[in-house]
Amino acid sequence: MERVLIEQELIDALQSDTRRESAFRELVRTYSKRLYWHIRSIVLNHEDADDVLQNTFIKVFKNIDGFKGDSQLYTWMYRIATNESLSFIKKRARKHQVSVEEVQQQAIAQLESDVYFEGDAAQLLLQKAIATLPEKQQLIFKMKYFGSQTYEELSEILETSVGGLKSSYHLAVKKIETYIKAHETFH
Repeated sequence: MERVLIEQELIDALQSDTRRESAFRELVRTYSKRLYWHIRSIVLNHEDADDVLQNTFIKVFKNIDGFKGDSQLYTWMYRIATNESLSFIKKRARKHQVSVEEVQQQAIAQLESDVYFEGDAAQLLLQKAIATLPEKQQLIFKMKYFGSQTYEELSEILETSVGGLKSSYHLAVKKIETYIKAHETFH
């Protein structure tokens, strides 16, 4: 109950002309790390994740007056971050005249030299396996596997049914397991 009250106070302050800037600083301080890691799980690259995070907060700032409170503030921001991440990947694909899949393959190839990637061979293999999934399954898998949301929260963020999410996640896990078994070279 207290979390809801605190969130409502933050929303009220964000929608107030006199308190907007300080409230926005608090919003960034509170949510930037979680949103960064969500975005990073989609775009993979640190610098790209920083850019998308910045764009996300710009959109939040510009659109906060339109926030109606139909969902939690974080859910609303998470949806914006997800859409910004997907738009970023699609824009990059158009710019380089390649498919979204090719953009993701390039991002995975760059992970090995990314100083911010702290993963080992198993984590790199997992990223390669995830990249073979259709876009929606990738998104659902990443959000459920790397995130801490429940299916109900994901349903609200992605505006889809819980049953559909569970089914997509289950299919994604099966495909990833199959990919990993076929490409496993470390034991």
